[in-house]
Amino acid sequence: MKKTISIICTMLLCSFFSQIKAQNADQPAQTTQTTSTAEMTFKNLEHDYGTINKDANGDCEFEFKNTGKEPIIITNCQGSCGCTVPTWTKEPILPGKKGTIKVHYATNRVGAFEKTVTVTSNAKNSPIVLKIKGNVLDTPAATPQTPAVPEKK
Repeated sequence: MKKTISIICTMLLCSFFSQIKAQNADQPAQTTQTTSTAEMTFKNLEHDYGTINKDANGDCEFEFKNTGKEPIIITNCQGSCGCTVPTWTKEPILPGKKGTIKVHYATNRVGAFEKTVTVTSNAKNSPIVLKIKGNVLDTPAATPQTPAVPEKK
C-alpha cells in the first residue's frame, strides 16, 4: 500500500512540475539589454601617481564627456577597496557636456598599488572601470632635535 501511494504522489508531482515548465515556455523571454544612446568618453581610463611619499596628496580626477544623445546619469562609483574613495557628478550630464569623477587614494599605505573604480551609469558602455596606480615610499622618521647644551665658562 505504501508503495502504491508513493508512486501516485511521484506521478502527481511530475505532472505538476511539467505543467509549470510548459507555462513558462509559453511566456516570452524578458530582455535586460539597454537601448540607451548615452555614452561616456573619458580622456584617460588610468591615472599613474608615479612614486610619491607617504601621506602625500592622493587626489586625482577623471574627466569624461557625454558623446551620446541622451543625458548620462551616474548611479554609482565603487572603489575596489576602502582606501580608494570616489566622488562624482550627481546631476545628469547633457549630451556634449562634461562631468568628473574624483578619486582619493589613502597614501598612508606604503608600497606599490593598483586599484580600480567601477562607474555604473545609464550609458550604453556602462560599467566602465577606471584604474589608479603608483608607489608610496615610506618617509624616514624625523630625528628628534636634541637641545643644545650651553657651554660652561
